[in-house]
Amino acid sequence: MNASGTIDRPLTHDPMKQAPMKPFAGEPLGSAIPETTTESGAISSRQNRTREMQLQPEALARAHMHERMREADADRQAVRLIAARRMQRRAERASLRARRALAMAVMH
Repeated sequence: MNASGTIDRPLTHDPMKQAPMKPFAGEPLGSAIPETTTESGAISSRQNRTREMQLQPEALARAHMHERMREADADRQAVRLIAARRMQRRAERASLRARRALAMAVMH
């Protein structure tokens, strides 16, 4: 049977036999621990999993804050668009009033 282990029941507890952790695509540059090969041929990132796991809440908080900032920017843009449309309607009404006043002045 060639089944891989789970988080609760890993296939092996030996870090030398575990697969290396790869950074995911959404992770900011420089936040992942680089993989370096030691003299014994082991990849050092396998040894630093506890450190990497300790940094996960920090990365999660950064991603959460980035999402909140994006939402705030979108909200600000929507407010500016609404204000621009309101000013455009006001300008159109003022233009119609001026046109009507000019027509009245010409007619009399």
